[in-house]
Amino acid sequence: MVATAIVERTASGVYGGVEPDAAWRDEVLRLAEERDAVILAHNYQLPEIQDIAHHTGDSLALSRIAAQSDARTIIFCGVHFMAETAKILSPEKTVLIPDERAGCSLADSITGAQLREWKAQHPGAVVVSYVNTTAEVKAETDICCTSSNAVDVVRSIPADREVLFCPDQFLGAHVKRETGRENLHIWAGECHVHAGINGPELAERAAANPDADLFIHPECGCATSALYLSGEGIVPAEKVKILSTGDMITAARSTNARKVLVATEVGMLHQLRKAAPEIDFRAVNDRASCTYMKMITPAALLRCVRDGLDEVHVDLETARRARGAVQRMIEIGQPGGGE
Repeated sequence: MVATAIVERTASGVYGGVEPDAAWRDEVLRLAEERDAVILAHNYQLPEIQDIAHHTGDSLALSRIAAQSDARTIIFCGVHFMAETAKILSPEKTVLIPDERAGCSLADSITGAQLREWKAQHPGAVVVSYVNTTAEVKAETDICCTSSNAVDVVRSIPADREVLFCPDQFLGAHVKRETGRENLHIWAGECHVHAGINGPELAERAAANPDADLFIHPECGCATSALYLSGEGIVPAEKVKILSTGDMITAARSTNARKVLVATEVGMLHQLRKAAPEIDFRAVNDRASCTYMKMITPAALLRCVRDGLDEVHVDLETARRARGAVQRMIEIGQPGGGE
């Protein structure tokens, strides 16, 4: 039963009718303990969700934590493919997502059927899929990758083998630049949030903040522009850093810059500011907010941990095939910073 001290109202700053106050926090953690549940929150979640989670990070790192945890129940505060990945790696555990409607435009940009058709057009090609894909797509994949190890994964494939890279076209372009591989075919998918962080916007912000470091996620539409600015000497090369979300945290702790412009989903700023509070972190595009990530509200989390909803299922054969693609990625090298 929900603690009566939790205020339900519709005032500004209240999510889904529940105020994220101390009583809410106490109730969520109490119920999680009763359910033998561990709460995982992605870096793009609302600050209140990140702060109450037992672990916060990128999707693959969190799934690995889920697999290693002794908890019987995983509450994954993120989007649906992330909870699926946790279920793939922990098939014996109950995996819950606070709102099953929390999808992903990038994961939805390719289906298993589309990948099978693409494979038929390139017999013998090696399929490399970003972890930001559905279980069905992972099951059709040879090796998964994260944004931090995508280059290493592709380099591990014999040079004479064709490679099908999906689904993110911007990450694929980054891999092609780094490897120089001409037989790399790239699926034309994108994250609508990252794609919306554009080059002109980045150039304008960089010009206004000449001393700032640039932390650029490779899913961003502006990644190519960042390298152009560096190549033309408009921005010093050492200030342009193409980084996964996990690697952004590491870079935040080691940079000498006093200001950093960040090109990724705005939820990342919360963890960066916690990691290095003395640095002024600013979004390149402060409208780059994922509606799906923000569907995991305090009210949704409370409902999930209280009522055991919504459970994520992956059929055993799909999970078995998908697990092989993830494990092959891990065998190539530690996944590092994740997506």
